[in-house]
Amino acid sequence: MAGLTNQQKREWAEQLITQQGLSQKEAAEKVGVSTVTLNKWYAKYKWEDLKQSMLVTRQMQLKRLYMQMDELNSAIMNREKGKRFADSKEADTLSKLAGTIKTMETEASIADVVEVSKRFLDFLRGFSPAKAIEIAGLFDDFVKHLLKR
Repeated sequence: MAGLTNQQKREWAEQLITQQGLSQKEAAEKVGVSTVTLNKWYAKYKWEDLKQSMLVTRQMQLKRLYMQMDELNSAIMNREKGKRFADSKEADTLSKLAGTIKTMETEASIADVVEVSKRFLDFLRGFSPAKAIEIAGLFDDFVKHLLKR
C-alpha cells in the first residue's frame, strides 16, 4: 500500500481486525505489512482488548451520555426553588456532554464507514460477486483516503 504511512497502515489494520473481524494474517495481507509487524502491533496496542470494547456500541455510549445529562439536570432541578440553575462547572459539563452527543449522532467514523461497506458488500455478493469484488477495491481506496486526512 504505497503512499500510506506506517501509522495509517496500523490504523487501517486495527479497523480490519477490531471492526471487521479479519485475522491478523488477512489484515497484514490487505494492509501490506508482514505478519510479524502486525503481530507486534496487535500486542503493543492491545487490539484484543479493543475487540472486546467494541461490544459497547455507539447506541449504548449515547444512552449513557444521555443518562449522565439527565442525572445532572435532575440534581439541579431537585434544588430548592430559586436555586435550580447550573453552576459554572455543571454548565461546562452539560455543554461538553451535549457536544459529545451531537458529534456521536452526526459524524460518521471510519469504523462506521467500514461497517456500512462490509454490510453493503455482503448484500451485493448475493447479486453480483464480481461487482462486489470491484466495489470492495473502491471501498478500500475510500478508507485509505479517509485515513490520510
